[in-house]
Amino acid sequence: HKVTDHLRRSRMLGSSTTGHSSRIKTAYYDILKVTPNATQSQIKTAYYKQSFIYHPDKNPGNMDATQVFSEISEAYTVLGSITLRRKYDRGILSECDVRGAGQPSSKDSTSMTPGSTQHQQKARQFTQRGGKPIYNFDAFYKAHYGEQLQREQELRAMKQRMQEMEERNTKARKQKIIFEILVTLLCASGGLIIYSLKES
Repeated sequence: HKVTDHLRRSRMLGSSTTGHSSRIKTAYYDILKVTPNATQSQIKTAYYKQSFIYHPDKNPGNMDATQVFSEISEAYTVLGSITLRRKYDRGILSECDVRGAGQPSSKDSTSMTPGSTQHQQKARQFTQRGGKPIYNFDAFYKAHYGEQLQREQELRAMKQRMQEMEERNTKARKQKIIFEILVTLLCASGGLIIYSLKES
């Protein structure tokens, strides 16, 4: 349902217009589920999130997901590039601009040169295989959500330790109760024996 709703919404955004230059200004933002005031970093994060959900490898045989993924990639091609995004916001973006655009760059990567280390790392993250972009989602989520995941793991470990401690305490209390009952029974038995001896 999520794929179908996304596709229906994206089609509605462009149903009354044709071509990249005539799209309403918020269409690409709506596809990535960000506002026009979003930073480049927020756009990149939204792109990774949406791509992760609708990637063809995660939705084999689902043509709707493939279509949505294509629209997400197109939206990021424009919004991920500062130059193309400015043109898009001003309503002067042409189809040639989009078609001729290379891999979009974020604000902090506009100065990368083809031979730089940053560029090589970027290229490894977006390796092409059979025309499909392969994204390093694991690295992305680890970088952005690693601290949160670590906190969750620590909380789970702490909860498990507390549960084990509670189980040990419960076991110790049960053993103490059993011991007290045994002592009481022994004392009662001893008292009865002494009383019987005195009576005899």
